[in-house]
Amino acid sequence: MLAHQTAIAQLDVREGSETVVPMDTWDGYTASRERILDAARERGVRNLVSIAGDLHRSVASELRPDYDDDASPNVGTEFVGTSISSGRDGMDHDETGRILLAENPHIKYHNFQRGYVRCEVTPQQWTADYRVADKVTEPDGTVSTRARLVVEDGDPTIHTT
Repeated sequence: MLAHQTAIAQLDVREGSETVVPMDTWDGYTASRERILDAARERGVRNLVSIAGDLHRSVASELRPDYDDDASPNVGTEFVGTSISSGRDGMDHDETGRILLAENPHIKYHNFQRGYVRCEVTPQQWTADYRVADKVTEPDGTVSTRARLVVEDGDPTIHTT
């Protein structure tokens, strides 16, 4: 498991053929991303999971060393959690979220509500429950599970349950 501050996965934020990425994520360090993910693949790491935050949205992605190469294999998965309260109540998808899902086929989940990721790890699988609050701007909001995502041992793809 890699625990760190921000997303490793590519986050193309512009519609269309031009790729535009935020430079304060690992998209600003593509050579470093490629070295880390290639090293995991070369060493036979079969269950690489990245867990991060700092996007003010939830995103779950499959990790590839080179997002410009369609033959680049999935070598791991990533679960990025949102903020707990900043950004107001949020919503299921905002315009940026719609673009992220449309432009990044490796992104398997997106949500723009406030909340957290609850993970359960066993030798057989990693389960990530994306928990969301219906509101944070008023007292007595409720928290529910918006999505349950699973990564099986040895399979670096995200499955929904």
